This record gives sequence, C-alpha cells and structure tokens, in this order.
Amino acid sequence: MKLKQEAEEREAKRIASQSGNSYLELVKSPVDTDALSLIPENVAREAKIAGIELKERKIALAVLNPQSKKTQEAIGDLKNKGYESIIYVVSQRGLDHAWTFYRFVVKKGSEITSRVEIDKNELAELKDKIGSLGKLKDLIEPLNKRGSDTEQLVEMILAGALANRASDIHFEPAVDGVKLRMRIDGMLQDVFKEIEKDVYSSLLLRIKLSSELRVNTHDEPQDGRFSIYLPEKEIEIRTSIIPSEFGETIVLRILDPETINSSLRDLGFREDDLALIEEELDEPNGMILNTGPTGSGKTTTLYAFLRYAQKPEIKIITIEDPIEYHLDGIEQTQVDPDSGYTFASGLRSILRQDPDIILVGEIRDFETTQIAIHASLTGHLVFSTLHTNDAAGAIPRLIDVGAKSSVLAPAINMVIAQRLLRRLCPKCRIEQKIDDDLQKKIDGFVKKLPNRVDKEKFKDIKIFKANGCIKCNNTGYKGRIGAFELLKIDDEMEALINKSPLESEIKKLSKKRGMATMKEDAMIKALLGLTTFDEVERVMGNIEWKEKTA
Repeated sequence: MKLKQEAEEREAKRIASQSGNSYLELVKSPVDTDALSLIPENVAREAKIAGIELKERKIALAVLNPQSKKTQEAIGDLKNKGYESIIYVVSQRGLDHAWTFYRFVVKKGSEITSRVEIDKNELAELKDKIGSLGKLKDLIEPLNKRGSDTEQLVEMILAGALANRASDIHFEPAVDGVKLRMRIDGMLQDVFKEIEKDVYSSLLLRIKLSSELRVNTHDEPQDGRFSIYLPEKEIEIRTSIIPSEFGETIVLRILDPETINSSLRDLGFREDDLALIEEELDEPNGMILNTGPTGSGKTTTLYAFLRYAQKPEIKIITIEDPIEYHLDGIEQTQVDPDSGYTFASGLRSILRQDPDIILVGEIRDFETTQIAIHASLTGHLVFSTLHTNDAAGAIPRLIDVGAKSSVLAPAINMVIAQRLLRRLCPKCRIEQKIDDDLQKKIDGFVKKLPNRVDKEKFKDIKIFKANGCIKCNNTGYKGRIGAFELLKIDDEMEALINKSPLESEIKKLSKKRGMATMKEDAMIKALLGLTTFDEVERVMGNIEWKEKTA
C-alpha cells in the first residue's frame, strides 16, 4: 500500500514538472468546500479535478492531468464564470481525498444520493403531531405490522427524533421484538418496546440501503452514513450496525448543524468567566485547551470559539477526527491514518498553510503536543481538547506525555474543563421551600465563592425540583447547559508550572487566584433556578444538602 502511494506521488511530481505546474501532496492539505462546490461532483470526478481553495475570484485547482480534454473544459467553464485558476498537479489518492469533502457541500435541487428527503411542510406537520415521545409511540403503533410502509416508518422515527431533539436513535433486538430508544439531553429514553421482527427486518434493510452498507452481511460490524435533506439545511446521520445475540443492533447518530450554532453566551458561561474567555480569544497567539469526557460538549464549545474569532482577515484551519459539522468560511481537514494524515502530520502540514488560528481535534501523543506547543509559541492561536477530569489535571497530563514544563507554561493561555447539566423544564418545575438550615448552608457556600462571581444574584434565590410534563417527556428537564471551570495561566501559575507541580498544587493556587470549580459553577446554576441539586449530584458527585431538595 505504502509503495503504491509513493509511486502515485512520484508520478504526479513527474507530470507537474513536465507540464510546468506545481505539485501538491493533497492528502496533507486542507480543502475549502466553497471552492469545491464551484464544480459539480459528477463533473469533477469525470474531469479528474477539484477546487481546493478560493480567494475572491482566484481558485486553486487540483488536477490529475492538466492536458486532459475534460480537465481543460472544466477550467474553461470556470474562466467563463470569471474565475482565475491556479493549477496544482496531484495524485489520484489526493483527488479521492478532496472528493470526500463533497458530503459537506450543501446540494441544490432534488438530487438524492444516500439521502432521506422529507418535504418541509410534511416535516412541520410531523413535528406538530410528534410533540412528545408518547405521541410518537402512538403514531408508530399502526405501522408496526407486516406489510406496513417502511419508508413512512423510517420518516416517522427520524422526524420524531428531530422533534424531540434526540442525539441518537437506538434499535435493540431482544427475544420477542426490537426496542426503540432515543438519547435526549444525554439520557436514553424508551420510545417503543417491541417493534415486530418482520417490520424490523424491512427497516434494517432500508437503513442499510440509505447508508450504502452491505445488505447481505449480518455477522460483522458496519459503519455508514446518510442525510436528511431539508430545504434550509442538511442533517447528517451516522449509522453503526453490530451483530448481537438476537439480531443486528442499529445506532443512528444525528448531526444537526443547529446544535452547534450556540454563541458563547448560550453555552452557560457566567459573565465573569465569559469576560476572561473573550479576553483570551482576542489574543493573537497561545493555546486554549478544553478538557472533559466524551459527550461533555467540548466540540460545541470549540466551534463557538471559532465563530467568535472568525473574521475576514483571519485564516482558520482545523484537523478533526472526524469532521462532524461543516463551518462556513473555515477550512476543515480530517485525519486519515491509512494515508499517513494523523493529527501530528496534519498539524505540521497545516502550519505550512499560513493559518492564524488552528483547531486540533485532540492532543493524544508527544508529537502532536510538541507541534501544537510550537505553533502557539510562534504566532498562532491553537484550540484543542484533552481527556482529563478537571482543568488542573491537564498540566500533569501534558508533562506525562512528554512536554517540557518550561515550554508548556508560556504556551498555554487557559485550560477549560466542562460537563453538561440538564436544564429544568420551565413549564413544570416546582419551587422548593428554603428553611433556615438550608439558607445558612447556601449563605456559607455563596460567601466562599471567588470575589469575581457576582454575588448580588443570590440575594433572593429560588430553588426548584423537577416534576415532569408532556413538554419534557415527563423527565422534568429540557435542554442542557454547561458547567465550567477556567484555569487562567497568569504569571504566578506559570512560575508554578515551571516546577512540574502536582495536580493538588495547581488546584490550590487556582483557587487562590479566583477560580470557581465546575461543581461550584453547577451549584450556582442550581441556585439560579436553571437546574436542580439532584442533577448537580448526578453529574458532579455528592453535595451536602441533597436531602433538603429530594
């Protein structure tokens, strides 16, 4: 494989030299989907061409053979539309890499390729009907029989998931039938207990066909994707199928672009934390790390950072694994280990593209750490994620990976840790009485908060407990909000990091320097009526007055 790839690149270099054009190893370069979209995918594949970068009316084109008649025709069409072309010769695998980004280009018209198309009016009608999971269950019931319209069943389930803001749809085969569940606000909820086996077989076939998976394979895992095409947006669905004891299990991950359109303020940052973050985002260089487990909202936060920092004069490039959402005006690349395009090699290539801001999906190893630190120290603003339990844990983790503390300290501007809490449903929440004992505990908690936290907000607090209604599927919660802690690397913290400190030492100094912990931030949100203490305890661990709010 590697020898074949090297041979392809050598041939591309030879053609470039022979034709007087520049050579480009495209698998290690970003692709601008705005440039890509100027040539229809079917034309690009036939002409062996791809638009890879667009600046005003200048377009960089990757071609296999600049002398090809079809290629010349495609270049001529662009010229007739007023575009000046800059030609780069690439290998076939380079073009294959570029063409994969067509899935992030919003298609026009009614062309359907691996898509489920739902009419806008039909979707609005379905959403109106499916106001809750209970109503969805009632609508699925008559379709749960042999000979039913499988297409209608699939549409009903997808529309129900969108109407209820589900992030995942789970089909789980059992002895008697197949259970349908949906993950909403991070929690799995039952929708339908027994889809008939015959109905499920048809549904499974339909999903496999939509996802371009092998329909005659039943004993090995398969991954695919399809899209729900709506007039105003395209929602990508990632399909995972694995064999199980009673049949094939399906999980559909819903990637709705609206879920990452949150502004910094929407995420749940306190005003004092928001001011610190905006200050760091306005810096020309340095590194901002976001830590937390899978599913804690790190990607949404970093995308909000990118949108805040995005300006016409700023060039932003990302390297992700995988690209989940397309961001307009930002060049996004995806790791491809089979082609040697890893976080480390990709980051090295990105630096040659003269970016101002870089997003690295995750820092996993020494090489990526070193390059990211180097980038932050040489005039770039770098965003990335790390898997640690809290903000203080990021520093020892990076030192363990191999980063030198003397270089790490000046490279990092801020470390953010976060979790997601379910928001109280405003329609059915129930106010709780605050007795004298609980009030004393609350007063003691507020008194110990850092001075930069606005304590005026706690003068007339109300606390609530979850109840449940049709609007929140009887959970008592609807939507989620972040709980954060911000570790700012100031001069005193930098001096401590230079000594390769223990995590406990970093925590002690961060508290002294005015950091509110994630648990404190979560409890603040409970005191402000945004969530409950029960939810804080579920996510953050034990708190001392839970029995008062049970």
